[in-house]
Amino acid sequence: MELYQLGYFIEIARQRSFTRAAGRLHMAQPALSQQMKNLEAELGTPLFNRGRKEVQLTAAGKAFLPRAEGLLAQAEAAKAVVSDVARLRGGKLTIAAIPSVSACLLPQVIQRFSRQHPQVALQLIEDSSERVADCVESGQADIGFLQLPASKSAFKAQPLITEPFVLLVGKSHALARQKAVLLRQLSAESFIFYKGRARDTALESCRKAGFEPRIVCESGELGTVRALVAAGLGLAIVPRLAAGNLPTTIRTVAIREPKMQRQIAAVWQKGSVLSPAAATLLDLTADVLAQGDTLPASG
Repeated sequence: MELYQLGYFIEIARQRSFTRAAGRLHMAQPALSQQMKNLEAELGTPLFNRGRKEVQLTAAGKAFLPRAEGLLAQAEAAKAVVSDVARLRGGKLTIAAIPSVSACLLPQVIQRFSRQHPQVALQLIEDSSERVADCVESGQADIGFLQLPASKSAFKAQPLITEPFVLLVGKSHALARQKAVLLRQLSAESFIFYKGRARDTALESCRKAGFEPRIVCESGELGTVRALVAAGLGLAIVPRLAAGNLPTTIRTVAIREPKMQRQIAAVWQKGSVLSPAAATLLDLTADVLAQGDTLPASG
């Protein structure tokens, strides 16, 4: 049994006609008919009921069709894997990530990846967790890094890290001298909110602590949030990953209560094979996280 015979069989089943199938396959009808006779002889049973105007699958043909389609799909997947292995000497890898990951984790990862595979072109898409999920689902990105839970169900997810939220304060603020605070102590403060799911977590936690935060500004740009905090315009509640490589004008303070944390995961399409380039990037990400250099200490 040859793969091309399976392709012929599937096309005839779809067209319900040897003539139409032969036309789409760009081959002579007698040659196509002979290939199907050979396949039926090998299987030991007819696959088609041949009518004057149309052919129908026999019971055996109906049973064989999904298996034939599956075999061809597996063959194509195998070819893709081999091709991806070769593309580590070329090709392209598209990564989608939330801003804190793209700004504070991926630079180290990408640096290592590019050093090992300089001929692989990398593209980075930075957006919210929901948009990252959309990019992966649509195939626009090969792999995504987002905050769980994922908004889509058609994903394979590999959790990478669970991290707490911390408080960013300007160095001249009274809280800059403290190592930790209770969130309820901040009810009179002004806040700079970091957009995305981090915002939702911060808002919900403030409400649990018994107050509605006074938000003076919101931004989806981590650099803007930091600049506003450094200027003394307010405090910011951000994931600890977003508190890495801070300028000297900002201090980090741990939040003791309520417990605030999030889980970051890598995601890709469920049922698909993670490409070798994406798998290599994922391994490097795990290595960088294991070293702990990207996560600043709280306090």
